[in-house]
Amino acid sequence: MASYDKKPVKRSRSCEREREEDREHERKRARSGERRDQTKDIKSLDKNQKPSPILFIDDETKKDSKQHQQQLLASDFNKNKEHCNYDNDDGENGKRTNTNGKKEPLSLDEEVKDKDNEKEVEAIKESYLGLMKEKRRVRRLNDRKFVFDWDTSENTSVDYNNIYKEHHQVQFFGRGNLTSIDIEAEKRDQSEFYSDQLLKKRRTETEKEQEKMRLKKVKRKEEKQKWDDRHWSEKASNEMTERDWQIFREDYNIAIKAGQIPDPIRTWKECGFQNEILDIIDKIGYKDLTPIQRQAAIPIGLQNRDIIGVAETGSGKTLAFLIPLLLWVSTLPKIETPEEADQGPYSIILTPTRELAQQIEEETNKFGQPLGIRTVLVVGGLSREEQEFRLRMGCEIVIATPERLIDVLENRYLVLNQCTYIVLDEADRMIDMGFEPDVQKILEYMPVTNLKPDNEDAENKEKLSANYNTTKKYRQTIMFTATMPAAVERLARTYLENSYEL
Repeated sequence: MASYDKKPVKRSRSCEREREEDREHERKRARSGERRDQTKDIKSLDKNQKPSPILFIDDETKKDSKQHQQQLLASDFNKNKEHCNYDNDDGENGKRTNTNGKKEPLSLDEEVKDKDNEKEVEAIKESYLGLMKEKRRVRRLNDRKFVFDWDTSENTSVDYNNIYKEHHQVQFFGRGNLTSIDIEAEKRDQSEFYSDQLLKKRRTETEKEQEKMRLKKVKRKEEKQKWDDRHWSEKASNEMTERDWQIFREDYNIAIKAGQIPDPIRTWKECGFQNEILDIIDKIGYKDLTPIQRQAAIPIGLQNRDIIGVAETGSGKTLAFLIPLLLWVSTLPKIETPEEADQGPYSIILTPTRELAQQIEEETNKFGQPLGIRTVLVVGGLSREEQEFRLRMGCEIVIATPERLIDVLENRYLVLNQCTYIVLDEADRMIDMGFEPDVQKILEYMPVTNLKPDNEDAENKEKLSANYNTTKKYRQTIMFTATMPAAVERLARTYLENSYEL
């Protein structure tokens, strides 16, 4: 038989690499097996330990018990350390001491094992000493707190340029000003521009001193106005400013639709009436004025101007038109002779109902009898012969309902040749009750020679006041109503000229 010589088998590099990987894998399995055995021993130690009973000790024995617990923890830690097969290393710079006492570098496996041992020691400390890691709080997006205060970084005013700080102002050279809320401040800025930049260079020393004195007076006047910020009730009528009168009207809810209006009346003493009328007012007991009396009839009625007063029943409108009427009649000559009585009364008052006419007659007699002013009531339900007799005897004021007054006028018991003062009380009720044609017919009986001129003289206060003091007065019409329907407005536009609406 032929013999064959066995040749050595050549191994490739890939086979050697595979064998090295197998060896490395076996080493890792061995290390992991050792770790599993160690953790099993630690768990068995934990299970074998019995929980210590809870004892209530005194303060004196607390120190001994603490020392005893520390000794137990140290002994358990040493046992676990011996069980985990720690090598004799000092852990400095990855070196260990051999039997000869020399430090040798650790291999890669030993370094990995050393790090694993350190982690195990930390885990044992946490389990025995009860060290707890602080959990990081997860903050949601919706949990952000809104800061209401301004941050200094948000202040953009520090970035202002001098060009924007000291911007150019438009100068009108004394011929007007810009549309501004505070015109006085604008004038002050303009005066500073002229005095500091232009006029300061051109004025002499004496002119500069005069300007300083003028500025002091202006400043003193402004300070006086600021100091005089008292309530209107604490001031005299001549000390009242335009702002005070505006506040006064707002306090009493007075609204006026007109141009130039007189100032309202604050008290009866400021009215300037005759002492006889003031005594009657004091005797009757009218202590304070109502809003319609303060502004409506008394101040405006004495200027011979037509008035449309919108006021509710019981607002004092009877006295509001009655006092100007009495003052009007008192400036005219008394009707004494039959010839004067044949020309008719000086004034008529129209009311929708008989009851309202009787109330107005009662109030008129309170003021008229002491002044010698006669009043006649012409309404239905009373003696017609007596009313006609009193009309023939003469009177200054006639108070009537529209229907009965038409009857008297048509029968020639009364004429209105010298009537210059007309009052329509509760005009809206008269229109609602169907008296609009009667009212228009009564107004047609009035003379047209005493109408106000249809020009600028009707607005001239001086000419109206001059005519008020004469015997040939312009006609004055006063209308009071609670509402303003279309029929009342139409009547007012037809027979009232340049009237004030209150």
